[in-house]
Amino acid sequence: MMITVNISDAQVSRDAQQSLVTYSLGSCIGVAIYDPVANCGGLLHFQLPTSTLDADKARQNPHMFADTGMQRMLEEFQSLGGQ
Repeated sequence: MMITVNISDAQVSRDAQQSLVTYSLGSCIGVAIYDPVANCGGLLHFQLPTSTLDADKARQNPHMFADTGMQRMLEEFQSLGGQ
């Protein structure tokens, strides 16, 4: 099963039957993480470098920005046992 990570989105999974995929990176950046011990992976597709550009948008969608998106994805990743 494929889980699509949209623009300004992140997903994490521990299910070996799932693949995290993203499209339309263009000028956006994708960051993938994986912990082979916990069998946990994550994928972030962000648009902008820092949430200080627009604090309101960062509160509405933290995955739009590198700083808040990475923090949120890592929290979700760690909640599944990833390190």
